[in-house]
Amino acid sequence: MTANDTVGLMNEMTAKSLERLNALGELNLRTWEKLVGRQMEAMSFAMEQGIRQARLATESKGYSEYVKGQVELAKEAGERAMAEARANLKAAGELQADYRAWLQQGMSDLSTEPRKGATAA
Repeated sequence: MTANDTVGLMNEMTAKSLERLNALGELNLRTWEKLVGRQMEAMSFAMEQGIRQARLATESKGYSEYVKGQVELAKEAGERAMAEARANLKAAGELQADYRAWLQQGMSDLSTEPRKGATAA
């Protein structure tokens, strides 16, 4: 293997590494966009629940109506929390698969580069 071959191989490996890092950066960006979106939805729901609780406190005609409304709000919040937990687990599984695919591609690229150098020698 000549010096030019070695430099060429190193340039190719560097380019591949930069491609892999760019792919990781894009994957991280998509991940954070998903997570921030989910967090914003949760905050929006919490704000809505707060408004509904304040409205319930001011518009209830009696204590029993107020308690009944609180039970309904708590039930809705619990159901929403369970749905969010399921959705978060599903999203975590999808993200895990995305990162696993990225890692496997990187390992595949890493294992083929030395072989090229060995065959050239």
